[in-house]
Amino acid sequence: MTHKVAFSFADGKTLFFPVQANEILLDAALRNGIRIPLDCREGVCGTCQGRCESGQYSQDYVDEDALSAQDLEQRKMLSCQTRVQSDAAFYFDFDSSLCHSAEPQRLAGVVSAVQQVSQSTAILHLDLGNDSPPLDFLPGQYARLKIPGSDSSRAYSFANRPGAQQPLQFLIRLLPDGVMSNYIRERCRVGDRVELEAPLGAFYLRQVSRPLLLVAGGTGLSALLAMLEQLVTQDCQQPVHLYYGVRHSRDLCELPRIQALGERLPAFRFTPVISDADPDWQGKRGYINEHFDSSELRDRDTDLYVCGPPPMVDSIRIWLQEQQLERVQLYYERFTESTI
Repeated sequence: MTHKVAFSFADGKTLFFPVQANEILLDAALRNGIRIPLDCREGVCGTCQGRCESGQYSQDYVDEDALSAQDLEQRKMLSCQTRVQSDAAFYFDFDSSLCHSAEPQRLAGVVSAVQQVSQSTAILHLDLGNDSPPLDFLPGQYARLKIPGSDSSRAYSFANRPGAQQPLQFLIRLLPDGVMSNYIRERCRVGDRVELEAPLGAFYLRQVSRPLLLVAGGTGLSALLAMLEQLVTQDCQQPVHLYYGVRHSRDLCELPRIQALGERLPAFRFTPVISDADPDWQGKRGYINEHFDSSELRDRDTDLYVCGPPPMVDSIRIWLQEQQLERVQLYYERFTESTI
């Protein structure tokens, strides 16, 4: 049996490689040309330590001076002593340049469909084809797409889970006059060739062992759709609450898809929030953090994933600090929406 393992680094780069059954993780990494810092290789020095973000693993020996009991509870591990028991993802708090060039894959996809799914959003489907090497990524990560007919590139989160037998999907905000927006509206045709590099980003779904609070602002929904698809595939039993904030109700998109995914999760809630709502809007208004239940978040451990424009992410971070919600673990992706 072979397991697929991801190594993610502080500079946002990710490497994937296979690990054989019962193989030491460090040995597998070295065999695949990934030379992370190491020293003793006996579980004593702690040089090769990282943290398991998802998946199952065991460790042969860990000296108490290398990792404390608290470290072990936080799923920190030593690569030289770790044996993975499933597909897994590990994070290392140093740049990938210390061990590997970690260049993202450069691929080319073909446009298989493009749809306008709201007044301000389109969804682009790219088929990599059977001849392309498989693209591995973690749900929540993004790709950089080169816009056909220009020298410009833009970053977009994957809107579907990795490994799905379907084209890649990306939610794209339509600007009045943007390089990608104009391409989508004016020139995009099925069969167009689009170059991309991926995977990129340190925002991705971790091991799910606590209730989840997912917050999307605008096309930040893309990354959370990928996470929801992965949760369904993993048969997640934890409560999941998705907040989706946009400026106008006409900006909401992919609502049937959210509903269909939610029906496959046993404890799913969905709350759209409109910041500049029309008088006939019957749902939540204002800003997302105004609708959080601070008492609920204070009483239970929660993983909070936030993807959206910097002002939204910053307002939620400040709110968490003001409320002193120490049991909430925050993961976030702040993207600067292009204006051209």
